[in-house]
Amino acid sequence: MRAPGPGTSCIFCGLIRRESPAHVVYEDDRTLAFLDLFPLSRGHTLVVPKRHVDRITELPREDYSAMLGAVVEVCRRIERLSRHYNVGVNQGELAGQIVFHLHFHIIPRYENDSPFSRTRPRSRLSEAEAAEVLRELASGNSA
Repeated sequence: MRAPGPGTSCIFCGLIRRESPAHVVYEDDRTLAFLDLFPLSRGHTLVVPKRHVDRITELPREDYSAMLGAVVEVCRRIERLSRHYNVGVNQGELAGQIVFHLHFHIIPRYENDSPFSRTRPRSRLSEAEAAEVLRELASGNSA
């Protein structure tokens, strides 16, 4: 699968083309999963199709299996951090979609962590934290 050409301004397409660095959690021919740069919780991961589509309803049927398979694989890895997590997709600006390239959020949840709290500002993921989380997701060690 190929992402749109070099003229596109989609940040996720740039990650897929490796024009920008990403902390890759999982990759196959049709999908890419990487750590969110402004995570809601430790290990917050995004799963995207390599084919650029804005919405889930635009995803071609031939990509359904790969997309769901990637989400399930990332959930298995997230369970190495926490057995509690949210899986979600925001469709449209009013639903909270910021990057208009289909993406699933897999958000680990921890003790005393409210999935609906907006009081804590989202800070940028550090390189050290990303490296530590990637090690845990690959090895299966818990924090």
